[in-house]
Amino acid sequence: MHTQQTKKQALFPAPDQVLSVGDFTGRLKRLLERSVPPCWVRGEVSNLKRQASGHVYFTLKDSESQLPAVMFRGDASRQSLTLKDGMQVLVYGELSLYEPRGAYQMIVRFTLAAGQGELQLAFERLKQQLKEEGLFEPERKQPLPALPRRIGIITSPTGAAVQDFISILRRRGWLGELVVLPSLVQGEGASGSILERLNWAEESGSFDLIVLSRGGGSLEDLWAFNEEQLVRAVAACSIPTVSAIGHETDFSLCDFSADVRAETPSGAAELISSSYLECVEGVERAGDGLSSGVVDLLENLKNQLSQLKHRVSLQSPVEYLERLRLRLQLCASKLDGSTQRDVTGLRTKLRHLELMLEGMSIDKTLARGFVALKDSAGKYLLNRSQVSSGDVVEAQFSDGSATLEVTSTD
Repeated sequence: MHTQQTKKQALFPAPDQVLSVGDFTGRLKRLLERSVPPCWVRGEVSNLKRQASGHVYFTLKDSESQLPAVMFRGDASRQSLTLKDGMQVLVYGELSLYEPRGAYQMIVRFTLAAGQGELQLAFERLKQQLKEEGLFEPERKQPLPALPRRIGIITSPTGAAVQDFISILRRRGWLGELVVLPSLVQGEGASGSILERLNWAEESGSFDLIVLSRGGGSLEDLWAFNEEQLVRAVAACSIPTVSAIGHETDFSLCDFSADVRAETPSGAAELISSSYLECVEGVERAGDGLSSGVVDLLENLKNQLSQLKHRVSLQSPVEYLERLRLRLQLCASKLDGSTQRDVTGLRTKLRHLELMLEGMSIDKTLARGFVALKDSAGKYLLNRSQVSSGDVVEAQFSDGSATLEVTSTD
């Protein structure tokens, strides 16, 4: 009897126990959205459709299953990655259920190419870990020397970055010593090569400043500067370090662990030479002030002498004249001694400036092993854009010159 009653209730439910399709779907939607939090999903893009409204619909699939996905107009407009069918991607979003069709889908908020995305995630994880350890704290940073006499730059000796660095230092008249420490800066073994050069430079004890440098590139190109062992070594280096890696928008973990980050290799050269230029300007101001002081002193003594001569001319007793003569001699002696000291100091200063100018001359530069190029009009060539294939240029060495033909400007 009880069994028959139960069957009857199942066949004939009470009105308040009956759900509409919309109610049932709503329950399912709330259940899905509460139980599945936002997450990253990897898959292949297929059935990609871009609507006139700006919404993007596609399917994420792998060898086991498929997942419908939608990226609404606002999120789609912020993506730097252009989705294409067959592309392997990482997407971030939340699961939802589209009630009119009773179908679930992923609402995508962010997309990354699979390879690049994994690198970016690894970058952010290590960055957060090292930050929590305090490796990037400002208190750990060392101040850069105002006038570094010897700089070691760890970079590719054939790259454009080191050429730009040298060119700017030369143009701004920096007179210190620059040592290029050749290293791989990309690909397998690059991080170990950089670390080896860094350790050698620190152990040698002969450098006032170390610069890590390379040109711009993708996250993968710059990955050597994100390896944990190198990042920690840069942070622990006893010699002040400058990280000059990539372009303005490129960041590596060495940028955060170094004492100073320069946006580009050229920016690092300008930063280093700025203190030198300030000191040169200070010396020049001091020289101008010394010259002006000597002139004022001489003029003052001349005025005193003129006053004494006038007073002597107004006195008649011989004895008084003799006393004045002795006083004049004493003043003249003081004048000679003071002037001689000032003039000697000024000559020393001028000689120092002459030596600085001589060190920046083209002959001295050539004697250190550099080569200067001139065009057919005899003007010096400073940039690659000044020459074209087929141009004839003159190469000036310390012991003569040679005529060269440009075959390529790559």
